[in-house]
Amino acid sequence: MLRQLLALWLCLATGYATAQSLTTVSQVDLTRYAGQWYEIARLPNVFQRKCVANVMATYTLREDGDIDVLNQCDNKDGKTQTAQGLARSTNPPENSRLEVSFFNVLGIRPFWGDYWVIALEDDYRYVVVGEPDRDYVWLLSRTPTLPDDTVALAKSILEREGFAVEQLIYTPQKPRD
Repeated sequence: MLRQLLALWLCLATGYATAQSLTTVSQVDLTRYAGQWYEIARLPNVFQRKCVANVMATYTLREDGDIDVLNQCDNKDGKTQTAQGLARSTNPPENSRLEVSFFNVLGIRPFWGDYWVIALEDDYRYVVVGEPDRDYVWLLSRTPTLPDDTVALAKSILEREGFAVEQLIYTPQKPRD
């Protein structure tokens, strides 16, 4: 019994240490970060299970410093789905660790998810965003595609940080009719 408790404790402690050791960038200028981003790749997740193409996120900086979020994608029927949310920094003024909520009940947002900036090009051309448990990750770009060498660099960062890059889903960005 003692051995089992010790093994459980070691697993939990190791998992906690791993989750907390996710490296983020040193600084994110939220004004420069605002705007439209195209999803290049992501890890599979339940809330995007119907998204098959044209996944985009638009971030709008608010006067209070928070960020309005509009996510959209095309489903298999070609219809556009949208989700509106709110993001906020949890480590100002660095702003590399944000949290996002898409659930609002009477103005209260009881659920927030981590949205940590792992890599960000100096010119804000692309970004890699994930969360400490490594269950979610997104590679986003200001353009519908990225050069192969940039995608390879992003994948190497994700591998270094312990993400399952072999499970990445690459997002088609198709011209709209």
